Amino acid sequence: MNKKSGTSKSSADRLVKTIRRKTRQTYSSEEKIRIVLAGLRGEESISALCRREGISESLYYSWSKEFLEAGKRRLSGDTARQATSPEVKELRSEALALKECVADLTLENRLLKKGMTGAGEFEK
Repeated sequence: MNKKSGTSKSSADRLVKTIRRKTRQTYSSEEKIRIVLAGLRGEESISALCRREGISESLYYSWSKEFLEAGKRRLSGDTARQATSPEVKELRSEALALKECVADLTLENRLLKKGMTGAGEFEK
């Protein structure tokens, strides 16, 4: 009987973990900034803020550290932005299409110029 209750307890624990993992709330960057700024204002304690927002204090402090480090990097002049791979691919394909368009227009322009000067020479 002990073995059955232990097995059902472990399966119940796994089920609870799975449910928690699937229902875990994800916060947008704006929400994280709002929460961190509320904590930095100091109008209420960090523990009260975390209880109200439904996050752990360690999560708040990690967001706060990331926020302050990003601000420090920005103020020290590190303005380089990391582009995501899909964004880079999209920009490269757009640049290639624009280069092809410029090449076509340049070729057409040269042909028209040659046609105009060539026709003018033969008429004289």
